[in-house]
Amino acid sequence: MTLTVDATLDASGLNCPEPVMMLHNKVRDLAGGSLLKVIATDPSTQRDIPKFCMFLGHELVQQEEGGGKYLYWIRKKAE
Repeated sequence: MTLTVDATLDASGLNCPEPVMMLHNKVRDLAGGSLLKVIATDPSTQRDIPKFCMFLGHELVQQEEGGGKYLYWIRKKAE
């Protein structure tokens, strides 16, 4: 499945809580329904990003892990 992203957030090399703080700021700037790709290297994002999405009502469309990177595709909830 090919996902067309509206924005990308590269949080590589950052540790908790920075990736989620950056994600929060990035999502705020996007229009409702936009798709954001997040690239992270911190394993705790596997727990934190799904919780972030559930808590704020965004959709975690897909997540992948490979080569020491964690990838997430998040659809911002409609306004």
